[in-house]
Amino acid sequence: MLENPVLRGFNADPSFCRVGLDYYIATSTFEWYPGVQIHHSRDLVNWTLVARPLRRASQLDMRGNPDSCGVWAPCLSHADGKFWLVYTDVKRLDGAFKDAHNYIVTCETVDGDWSDPTYINSSGFDPSLFHDADGRKWFVNMRWNHRGKGTGQNPAHDSFDGIELQEWHPTRGLTGPVHDIYAGTGLGLTEAPHLFRRDGWYYLTTAEGGTGYDHAVTLARSRTITGPYETHPAKHVITARFNPENPIQRMGHGQYVEGHDGRHWHSYLCGRPQQGPRGLFCATGRETGLAEVVWREDWLWLKDGGYLPPATVDLPTMRVVPGPVSHDFNGPALPPEFQWLRTPHPERLFSLTGSALRLIGRESLGSWFEQSLVARRQEEPAYAAGAVFDADPRTWQQATGVITYYNRHKFHAALITREAGRRVVTLASCLGDWPGEALTFHGHFPVGDGPVRIDVSVNRTTQRFSVNGGAVGPVLDASLISDEGGRGEHASFTGAFVGMVAHDMTGQGWTADVTRFDYVPGV
Repeated sequence: MLENPVLRGFNADPSFCRVGLDYYIATSTFEWYPGVQIHHSRDLVNWTLVARPLRRASQLDMRGNPDSCGVWAPCLSHADGKFWLVYTDVKRLDGAFKDAHNYIVTCETVDGDWSDPTYINSSGFDPSLFHDADGRKWFVNMRWNHRGKGTGQNPAHDSFDGIELQEWHPTRGLTGPVHDIYAGTGLGLTEAPHLFRRDGWYYLTTAEGGTGYDHAVTLARSRTITGPYETHPAKHVITARFNPENPIQRMGHGQYVEGHDGRHWHSYLCGRPQQGPRGLFCATGRETGLAEVVWREDWLWLKDGGYLPPATVDLPTMRVVPGPVSHDFNGPALPPEFQWLRTPHPERLFSLTGSALRLIGRESLGSWFEQSLVARRQEEPAYAAGAVFDADPRTWQQATGVITYYNRHKFHAALITREAGRRVVTLASCLGDWPGEALTFHGHFPVGDGPVRIDVSVNRTTQRFSVNGGAVGPVLDASLISDEGGRGEHASFTGAFVGMVAHDMTGQGWTADVTRFDYVPGV
């Protein structure tokens, strides 16, 4: 059976697409490189990562992008014999402005070499491309109003200035007038527009309520693509905001697909909250779920009624539960689950030697430019991970080790470095301190010569590091490494990662080798 979430661990803002018997979901990657994750399935139950299309400088360069900026809300579609991918590169988070630039890339195969981008506009984020039956193409996005005087129905959030639509042509670009097609409901923060057509109606799916616990999928329809659009009689098709006891929350931001077998589906963003020392937190970030939907009187509804999709849906295939994964880095490429931050030039951060992952120490753990951090997603609330390092730092300004990381003001790290002439493992955290990103140290633990193994065990609200098999330092707060930690879910849109990091504050590019990495889910 299908078990939600279907994409676990930081897979946000799902764009859902079907080509024949093949289903694809594209999700946001924010400041993580390469940009956009595309998963594939034929059974809707088991999904495989098949592409990260934005992987060269001409397509995406996020050096200098703040935390939780970068690639927001991609839209994946298929028409004219090829795939189309629309995405935003957001350059600013705080303040009145957003500086959100929207692009389109194309490719004949989803896992091929995608084109250089075509720039579209910068009027807002969450762009989408609709291919109409007559061959015309329409570009739709939410509009951001930096004056805070938007046209939405919720004055508390009126920088969200409604949904705009304009015709677009692959060679002539945007053409014709801009149409304001939907201002949203009183819930506000109307974003994530996706259009589809069925039985003479144009339908507009949007997300409302923000990325937190009021999130919802809202539906509207019109006989003409330019509107006016009327809102669904229940306003929202999917939301958990009325069911705070449900184990899956924060439901919203998705897209409709008609299955190859006549069943109907809608993707949705979601999170799995747990109770932490400061309230609810989602250890695995914003994830992707699927809901079965049905048509009644030309409106879309959840199959079982109400607003809340079930945690499981009957399908003929069983979900394959991921098991432990180990890497010795003896291949020519980085294993597919790993990513790094912001830069299209990973050769300055790491290399594969044939027997190790060689980290090249660059800027600090707080850098928005060149940070030598290679990490993978936390997929379940509990896990264990560890790595073996061959590293001999010459000074306290050089360090390498294991890190549990959300962003520059939310992390815990166990770092091999030098203190008073001795090689030690230092435990350092940034405990949600923003602004300021102050470090908190938890002690220095001497290590002898030779390779050093550093492990971390995370059990929902707690985590602890071990060095060469022995626990070191205090039990740390794992709930910090979440959307809700630090500044909270409305300023944190990614998810928890665990991986390997190195820095060299002398600027000399000191290197450290990682000869093994292990990840064991659900421990």
